[in-house]
Amino acid sequence: MSAVRVLIVDDSATIRGLIRRVLSKDSEILVVGEAGDPLEARQAIKELNPDVVTLDVEMPHMSGIEFLEKIMRLRPTPVIMVSTLTQQGAAISIQALEIGAVDCVGKPDFHDLCEKVKAAARARVRPLGDHVAQAPKRPNGYRPSSRILAIGSSTGGVEALLTMLSSFPENCPPTLITQHMPASFTTSFAARLDRLCAPQVREAVDGAPILPGHVYLAPGGAAHLEAVGGANPRCRLVEAGPVNGHRPSVDVLFASVCAQFGKRAVGVILTGMGADGAKGLKAMREAGAATIGQNEATSVVYGMPRAAFELGAVERQLPLGAIGPAALDLCALELKGAA
Repeated sequence: MSAVRVLIVDDSATIRGLIRRVLSKDSEILVVGEAGDPLEARQAIKELNPDVVTLDVEMPHMSGIEFLEKIMRLRPTPVIMVSTLTQQGAAISIQALEIGAVDCVGKPDFHDLCEKVKAAARARVRPLGDHVAQAPKRPNGYRPSSRILAIGSSTGGVEALLTMLSSFPENCPPTLITQHMPASFTTSFAARLDRLCAPQVREAVDGAPILPGHVYLAPGGAAHLEAVGGANPRCRLVEAGPVNGHRPSVDVLFASVCAQFGKRAVGVILTGMGADGAKGLKAMREAGAATIGQNEATSVVYGMPRAAFELGAVERQLPLGAIGPAALDLCALELKGAA
């Protein structure tokens, strides 16, 4: 396999040099050029035809968002956004991921940049305006049962979760989500989901009761999200080391939901690189829970869903637009003799 060709776009020569040094340590990556602003970058993309572009959020002459829109409209290319770990930087990065950026990293923590670049090179990018259709809104009269829904996602998860949750009614089943995302980004993402979706979406806090009509998003980078409490379930944030290289980890969430709810749970694994969540989803299925995996055609990166499918953890594999309605239907089913 030939090396992944990368173009670095950032107005700071210092940051460009740092990114180049990090990427150059990986023999499977070749930095083919640098650009200090979108005007230079536009010409460099035409001349160098990179496999992946790293793009600064804030730049002169044209914002990173404006330039990303042009890339995705005129020459769809895998893009990784490089942002400061501020509230404003996080909010802009979430917007970029909605537009079509594959992933984001926070300055100056580039420890996983090489893996993200290689995953981005394999990602499916679509022209702007040609993204997966939003799932249909659930009609009024939806009645959830006592089931709980657990969702895991990573690369491509912003678009996937927006698509899935857009179908949810105000009284959706209690929903827990672990999305791999840098620290501080999940606050902005939860607020974005809350504005765009009918249920209440919040970043999970330790001890919060798990209730219908609420969606709880694991805080990025800080702790693992678990469900505990038996008949009166609540969120628990566990400050432990990474699992499968991630904190929060999808496997940790799925394992806790499996232990607390057994067959009264529904598990969903969405787009993402790696295998986090596969073992936890397998345990959920073996305990009688219903499980769904995103199919390859609609996954930005068919890593986590593939790992779960190959392990036998996925009961049904569905395109993204069908996952939300299917999960809601499963969560409306009452189970006889449920534990």
